[in-house]
Amino acid sequence: MHPPRAAATGRTASPATARQINDRLALQLLQSEGPLTAGQLKTLTGLSRPTVADLVERLQEAGLIAVVGESGAQRRGPNARLYGIVADRAHLVGLDLRTHSITVAVADLLGRVRAEHTVPMNPDGAADTAVATALAAVDKALAAAGAPAPHTIAVGAPGLVDPATGRLGSTDWITSWHVGLVSALRARTGVPVLLENEVNLAAIAEQRDGAARDRDTFVLLWLGHGTGAAVVLDGTLRRGASGGTGEIGFLPVPGTGALPSASGCDGGFHSLAGSAAICALGAEHGLSFGDAVGPRRANERPSGGGSPTEAVGGASDEGVTRALAPAPAEARTEARTDGPPAEPLVRAAVAAGDTGGAGAAFLDALAARIALGVAAVCAVLDPGCVVLGGEIGCGGGAELADRVTGHLARLSPLRTDVRAGSVGGRAVLRGAVLAARDAAQNELFGAAGPATSRHP
Repeated sequence: MHPPRAAATGRTASPATARQINDRLALQLLQSEGPLTAGQLKTLTGLSRPTVADLVERLQEAGLIAVVGESGAQRRGPNARLYGIVADRAHLVGLDLRTHSITVAVADLLGRVRAEHTVPMNPDGAADTAVATALAAVDKALAAAGAPAPHTIAVGAPGLVDPATGRLGSTDWITSWHVGLVSALRARTGVPVLLENEVNLAAIAEQRDGAARDRDTFVLLWLGHGTGAAVVLDGTLRRGASGGTGEIGFLPVPGTGALPSASGCDGGFHSLAGSAAICALGAEHGLSFGDAVGPRRANERPSGGGSPTEAVGGASDEGVTRALAPAPAEARTEARTDGPPAEPLVRAAVAAGDTGGAGAAFLDALAARIALGVAAVCAVLDPGCVVLGGEIGCGGGAELADRVTGHLARLSPLRTDVRAGSVGGRAVLRGAVLAARDAAQNELFGAAGPATSRHP
């Protein structure tokens, strides 16, 4: 997608500011379009040839771009040189913190993942031991990627992140080693460490790489072990005064027989659409898939996001490391993760395709429950688009999304496009990498334009 050409026009700017704006515009184009010649940069930016020549020289001297080839096998000379961003100028770390595991991704400045490492964690063990294990996982991923040190780290974790302090809020479901790890990373590395709610990061991934790429305003409804939501309005992620935007598990809804409380979301939307509730709904329809369908695990956070990546199947205590050639996230094979028990139930019901059978009745009943939460969101925000994310939302695919659309149309007069998420269970990790990339590029590419990093 081309950055707007008008971004550098219509301003009264000093020469230094104008150079900064031009440099950032050129770098954005090199990221979105890939390597370009000076002539192509001139055409896409609308800048003069001397201005483009000056910015190319500046960016080369800063180590941000380099000659990466020539355009056309028969062409030679300065006009044929292709310039590209030096991807190894900075290495980025994204972390997805779960109750039972940690997954680390190391990426280059373009956001291409070079290595990943997943380690199972003992939620009942000592916090200091868990922090040490997590730090070792970061070191192992950096080594696998050939990265000497990180430039920026972004962490996705369940819980409320205070917008004023950038720290996890004090709630009963916060895992102690999550708090300790973030503090340890900041003290140990001396680099910016960004902390964000996991579902918010999943929304970033769906907006950049997934089902919401054509939307500036949408809501991601996360359906995993628990429930959560992320709100993006006019292209901006909205967190709320206390960081609690999207705690939809606490939403009072009919059909639960109780009301949620300040200390727990039982009786709220979580009791209708959390994994354990969906498994119970499946049992009511005579559906069971053995050990894959069971109650929510102990210590699993009940709201504000599911568990996109618990642990790679068969991982030992040392974890699983994958060194990856630079490639888009969608081109990589995704390791099977320990998802919510309701995920295989929903996938099997979709795969059965029995229009009048138990599977279809189960999906319709589930869609009716989900529509209650979606209708409440639409009544307040009117986002025009709701993405069903998490393992269950993605697993239900278009079949579940279409059923939700049908029920929603009977509950709300507001036209809303309900879509299945497409990034999958790795959305939190991908969102963390993208958040780290944005922050690093804001620093390295100059201050012109809106900053997206938070809480270094």
